[in-house]
Amino acid sequence: MSANALDTHYIGQLEQLQGTLSADLPPWLAQQRRAAAERFAESGFPDPRAEEWKYTNVRPIANKPFSVASECGLLDAATLEEHVFGELEPWRLVFENGFLRDDLSRLDGLAPGVRIDGLNTAIREGATIPEQCLDGLAHDQYSSFATLNTAFLTDGAVIHLEPGVVLERPIHLVFYGTSSSENVWCHPRVLVVGESGCEATIIEHYVDGEGARSFTNTVTEIEAHAGAHLHHYLVQEHADTAYHVGNVFVRQRRDSVVTSHNVNLGGRLVRHDLNVDLVEPGAETHLNGLFLVGDRQHVDTHTRVHHAVPHTTSREQYRGIAQGRGRGVFKGRVLIREGAQKTAAEQHSANLLLSPNAEIDAKPELEIYADDVKAAHGATVGQLDPDALYYLASRGIGPEIARGMLVYAFAEEVLEPMKLDPVRAVVENRLAQRLPEAVPATLAQA
Repeated sequence: MSANALDTHYIGQLEQLQGTLSADLPPWLAQQRRAAAERFAESGFPDPRAEEWKYTNVRPIANKPFSVASECGLLDAATLEEHVFGELEPWRLVFENGFLRDDLSRLDGLAPGVRIDGLNTAIREGATIPEQCLDGLAHDQYSSFATLNTAFLTDGAVIHLEPGVVLERPIHLVFYGTSSSENVWCHPRVLVVGESGCEATIIEHYVDGEGARSFTNTVTEIEAHAGAHLHHYLVQEHADTAYHVGNVFVRQRRDSVVTSHNVNLGGRLVRHDLNVDLVEPGAETHLNGLFLVGDRQHVDTHTRVHHAVPHTTSREQYRGIAQGRGRGVFKGRVLIREGAQKTAAEQHSANLLLSPNAEIDAKPELEIYADDVKAAHGATVGQLDPDALYYLASRGIGPEIARGMLVYAFAEEVLEPMKLDPVRAVVENRLAQRLPEAVPATLAQA
């Protein structure tokens, strides 16, 4: 499809969406969406000539005429059961092709002081969080996809935790793309507001039916107020024919702690941007990430941690594994602004190549404008250690088992900090299934 035809297609999509939802849209949201549409029309899709996109060409996305799904209701309870996490008993919101499925969601026994709603539901009921927080953190400084999300958003989740609330059960957000011969897209929005002293765990989980030709463009905004402890899991295991772009924006107040676990196992073309702003003293963030690519998959992860004030801490550990003809990218930027004394920042990216045709590009960046800080960063890209393989062979362990053990040990460095054992177990199992070149069948079936 030509560029002009694509422009016409997307303009028509936006007009159709605005017309369909205009009766239910409050004026503030209609205005935001119109403004976002105008900004995206000016900027367009990211250009690989731009520094932030030099490793990732989004032409496969830009050249396809995606449309909002024409039908939902194909996802059933039995299929959903295949994508739960073991013994967890979470509160759950389920979305199919970007739209909330109330019949599959589960919010029974919701704890006092916490509100979990679908975004459309919250807007219709006049909840204050969407109007106050939507686009409060998100911006298009690095990616116009966040603007595209605002222009086309149709649904999502709103999570509000009142002061002092401590949730014993996690919140599980399932975003499911159904199998389809159509090029379907969706633009989910997740808003999380954790008031002072609260504690909660939120899981964003992206899965597809086999052969789904979907494009998921998601934006998550997380506001952690003073003393809040928030644990955020993002597990992406789309079909190998799907595309995914995700932007996460986090702002942390005094003495808050945010822990992020970002796992990418699926998708044809995937880009994740994680932006963290530490804006008051005592704020602390922990970023753990793992990606696996193979069979011409492409996963690009960018993290940006901004230390804006004194006495803040960030610790970042990302690991990548590439096999077949897969390509992975990690770019991490830590910015310590002028006056942000007593900052402690650590960042490390370790990457493992399992085939001669695999490729991983790692680019850590550390930018410091204060003189009393403790900061370190680094990146490695290599193959399995031949000395370690020789040592295991000398103990009677076969080469396939040895390779599998070393790959697992490599991944466990970032999986071990996951406090939710059922989530970690599922990720480990998925990892085994997707590593035929390194893990023997006996481990993959465990």
